[in-house]
Amino acid sequence: MDYYGTEVSKLIGALSMLPGIGQKSAQRLAFHIINMPEEEAKKLADAIVSARENVRYCKECFTLTDSELCPICASKSRDHSTIMVVETTRDLAAYEKTGRYNGVYHVLHGAISPMLGIGPADIKLKELMKRLQGDVKEVIIATNSSIEGETTAVYISKLIKPAGIRVTRIASGVPVGGDLEYVDEMTLLRALEGRTEL
Repeated sequence: MDYYGTEVSKLIGALSMLPGIGQKSAQRLAFHIINMPEEEAKKLADAIVSARENVRYCKECFTLTDSELCPICASKSRDHSTIMVVETTRDLAAYEKTGRYNGVYHVLHGAISPMLGIGPADIKLKELMKRLQGDVKEVIIATNSSIEGETTAVYISKLIKPAGIRVTRIASGVPVGGDLEYVDEMTLLRALEGRTEL
């Protein structure tokens, strides 16, 4: 039954399509947006539209950015000879919060999962191999500690090792089955510092 009329129901429906937002959360957000000053509501709407139109993948590491190169890849102070391979942009952000990693990243946008029909060609592996033709000394594999993450790590290691590039894997400390974006900074830092040769 429609309690609020078409416009409010439409807003609640649109908000409930967002990940992690159920019907009650969508309802709370909708009422909050409706009660915002008109100028703030317009700023929010403009920010959503602008992000959707202007955000794209960095041409080097494939994280999300609004420029050709993300700030990390564009930085001269970063160590471009060390590449950390992560599954998502959220994982990159989690490592950046530690403030201790000075290399660059490569975002795969997924992990190999035969059960879900995701193979090596479905993630950004070709692009990673192309980057390794430059002056790269080490690749740190920081995929999640899930079956898919481990499968991806082993696959990448087998691809890279013949090139003579050092391949390491983040150490334990990241819980098995856990997603990097939810792990605290100290645990991530310990995992990075205790990485091992693959």
